[in-house]
Amino acid sequence: MRRAEIVDAARLWLGTPYHHQASLCGIGCDCLGLVRGVWRDLCGAEPEQPPPYSPSWAESLRQETLALAATRHLRPILMSEAQAGDVLLFRWREHLPAKHCAILATADSIIHAHDGAAVAEVAFTPWWRRHLSHAFSFPGVTD
Repeated sequence: MRRAEIVDAARLWLGTPYHHQASLCGIGCDCLGLVRGVWRDLCGAEPEQPPPYSPSWAESLRQETLALAATRHLRPILMSEAQAGDVLLFRWREHLPAKHCAILATADSIIHAHDGAAVAEVAFTPWWRRHLSHAFSFPGVTD
């Protein structure tokens, strides 16, 4: 699979309304649902279904649940080596686990879903870069 295919698949989700725990293009998704949907579009069936999770799951569990799940199915890479099509994880505070994900669209933009807004491609600003905690590539990326 090529990086451009991943970005194109993610861009198909632009405008999808935010809906916690959903993963239906054009209907609703959260940040994880976006990544899950792109996986289904490009890789086939999801390798595992996420358990039910609350909006504050990371704060209450204090475990790197999202990062551990990503490690099971994606290839960890150095954050400094992330390229278009890679999955990025973010933590809101330094002492908390990562709980937000996005797909890097260009060196300067990410595609993500967040509460109160539709899936959007936004600038990968210094604020986002400071909160970046993990980076992963989809399996089988060839370029």
